[in-house]
Amino acid sequence: MQLYGMNNDNLKLIEREIGVSIHARGNELTLIGSADMVALARSLLEQLYAMGKKGAPLDLPDIARAVSVLRGDRRVALKEVFHDKVLVGSRARPVQPKGLAQKRYVDAIREKDIVFGIGPAGTGKTYLAMAMAVRALLDKTCKRIVLARPAVEAGEKLGFLPGTMAEKVNPYLRPLYDALHDMMDFERAEELVERGVIEVAPLAFMRGRTLNDSFVILDEAQNSTTEQMKMFLTRLGYESKAVITGDVTQVDLPTGARSGLLEAQSLLTEIPGIAFCNFTEVDVVRHPLVQQIIKAYDRLDAQKKEAAKEAAANRAKQAPK
Repeated sequence: MQLYGMNNDNLKLIEREIGVSIHARGNELTLIGSADMVALARSLLEQLYAMGKKGAPLDLPDIARAVSVLRGDRRVALKEVFHDKVLVGSRARPVQPKGLAQKRYVDAIREKDIVFGIGPAGTGKTYLAMAMAVRALLDKTCKRIVLARPAVEAGEKLGFLPGTMAEKVNPYLRPLYDALHDMMDFERAEELVERGVIEVAPLAFMRGRTLNDSFVILDEAQNSTTEQMKMFLTRLGYESKAVITGDVTQVDLPTGARSGLLEAQSLLTEIPGIAFCNFTEVDVVRHPLVQQIIKAYDRLDAQKKEAAKEAAANRAKQAPK
C-alpha cells in the first residue's frame, strides 16, 4: 500500500514520468512499454519497495526524485542517496541529499578540502554546505564556521540603505543567517555568533587573515572578482575546508568585470584535492515551476548568443575589404 500510494497515485506518477503502463493486481505488478523503460521502472519499483519495507517514506516528491536519480545513472542504489542524513535540524527535519548531484556534492565535501558547487538557484548548494559545516562543528572536526558573501548590489546601491556599514551589508548576509537558524536553535546559533565560533561577514573582510581549523563557505561566488577569489582561496589554513557556491548565469558585477568563479573554474579543475560539482535545472528542489523558469531563461540566453553571432557575421560580410 505504501509503494502504490493512495489511489495508486505513486504508480500513476511513475507511469507519467517513465512512459510505461503499470497494471496492479494485489501484490503483483505488470509493466508494459519499451524494454529500456520497463527495465528502468522495474529497478525503481524494486528499490522503492525495499526502502519502504525498512520504513522509508514513499511520498510523491520522493518518487519523482527517485525517477530523476535513476534516469541520471541506472547503477545508483537509491538507499545510498536517500538514507544519507547530513544533519538533523532544529526543527527535527533531517537535511539530506535529494538527488544524485546533491549526493555527489556531499561526498565531495567529505573527501576534498576545497569544493566548488556551481549551478542555478534552488539546487541546495549553500544549504547543504551549511549543514555539512554545522555537522563538522558538532563533531568537533572544525573549531569554527566562517560564512562569507560578496556585498554586490543587484540593481540597488548600498549607499541608499540606512545605518552603519555593518547594517548596510547585513541584508546581503541574511540568507546565510536564515539557513543557519533553520539548522540550529535560534538561541544556540546567536550564542555561537556572539562568541565568534560562527562568523558571518562580507567577503572583503577576509583580507589579511589565515583561517585554521575552520569550515569556510563563500556564497554567491559568481559576484567575486578575480582578485577577491584569489584572496579568499589563499586564506585557507591547516585543518580547514572551503566550499564555494555560485551561479555563473547570475553575475551582478559591473560590465567588463571578470567573475572570479568563472576564472577559478577554468584555472583549478586539474588540481588534486579540489572538486567541482555542477548542478542543472534538473536538480532544483524548490517549486516545480522554478525548473521551467530556469529553462525559459536559458533558452532566451541561447537565442541572444545566436543573434549576437549572426550580427557579428553580418558585420564581417559588410565590412570593406
